[in-house]
This record gives sequence, C-alpha cells and structure tokens, in this order.
Amino acid sequence: MTTSSIFALIGNQTSFLPSWVFMVLLGLVMIFSLYAQMRVSSVYNKNAQIPSRGRITGREAAEAVMARAGITDVEIASTEGHLTDHYDPINKRLVLSEENYRGTSLAALGVAAHEAGHAIQHKIGYSMLKLRMALVPATNIVTRALPIVMIAGFFLASGLTGLMLDIAILCYAVLAFFQFVTLPVEFDASRRARVELVGLGIIDRDEMPGVTATLNAAALTYVAAFVSSLMYLLYLLNSRRE
Repeated sequence: MTTSSIFALIGNQTSFLPSWVFMVLLGLVMIFSLYAQMRVSSVYNKNAQIPSRGRITGREAAEAVMARAGITDVEIASTEGHLTDHYDPINKRLVLSEENYRGTSLAALGVAAHEAGHAIQHKIGYSMLKLRMALVPATNIVTRALPIVMIAGFFLASGLTGLMLDIAILCYAVLAFFQFVTLPVEFDASRRARVELVGLGIIDRDEMPGVTATLNAAALTYVAAFVSSLMYLLYLLNSRRE
C-alpha cells in the first residue's frame, strides 16, 4: 500500500479526528521513512570504505562468532544485491551480500556479526525470535492481501467501508505487531554483534563507532517500518469511528 493511496482514501472517510491531522502525520511518517532509508545507505557506504585493521572478511567474522557460540550446523552463503544480508532460521543459512561476504570493512563486519547474532538467538531459543518466526506465515498472507484490499477500496465509490475496512484493519494490526516484535530481535542481534566483535578481537575498541553507526542506521529502518504500519492502523481505526 502506497502513501498516496492512503491520502486518496482520507477524503472518503468520516473520521473522529479531522482528516488534515492524519494527512500531516502520514506525511511526517513518510519523511521519516525516507530519512531512515537515506541514513542507512549513507552510513553503510561511509563505513564500507573503512577497512578493519585485522582484515578479516565478513564470512570469517560470522564463522568466528558462531563458532564461539558452538554453532556448527549453519551454512554461510553469499548472494547478489546490496544489503540483502539475512539469516534463514528455517534452513539454517546465513546469507551475506557479496560485498559483506568478502569485504573487510567495518560495515561488512558489523552486518556479518549481526546476522550471526540471529543464529545465536536461534540456537538459544530467544523468545522474541521464536515469536517472530511463528508470525511469519500470517504476515506473509496479510502482506499479499493488503495491496488487493487497498486497491479495491481506492476504486470503490464509498472507499474502505464495512468488511473491506475490517479486513484492512486486521491486516495492518498483524503487520504492525510483527514489526513491533522484530524490533527487540534486531536490537538484540546488534548488541550481540558488538560484544562478539570486540570479545573475539576481530576489531579494536576504537573501531567500534563505525560498526555501531552502521548497525544503528539499519535499526532505524525497522523503527520506521513499525511506525508507518502503526500510523496506517490508527488511521483506519479512526475511520471506523463514525
């Protein structure tokens, strides 16, 4: 669902709060989301140009972090694309973008150790990761359903009303909850990454600011996603109050 579609629907709803309030709030959310994306790109690119003193690659860092935690059954693979790094708990695969897989920069080490942090969460049964994994099937369904529901509401003369509005509210509620649960998962993985990188001697303490800045910028995108979904949910709930 695009922000422009939400704005188009605002005029067709009877709201408890004035529609301009939500227009302003949605505009601020959109600006915040754009800032988060620009921030992570800028900070990552900056720290991707700073090589670590140890010249250890992202793959080697991920291996070392997992080995220290006694993890030996997770495959480390590389993939194409920019910042496509992720940990797949179903198949136990830690996937790094090529630049972070082979890279020795502070950004590469931070990202690789962060994904290894997710592997540690999986091994120890970190409760929030388990909850997030349980929510994935429902989240996948609503992610596919939302565009259909919102487009239908856009073309209906009455906008989103009745059952369609209830479905949209349910979808955004699930999505917002999933993104809320994602926040502690990501923050915890970043914390583990910082501790392990220094503890293993992969980076020196004076190199930590570059790693921290990269991880914090990435975390901001998750915050922006949650705030965006929450704002849309509140708008739809407000529209239901006639």
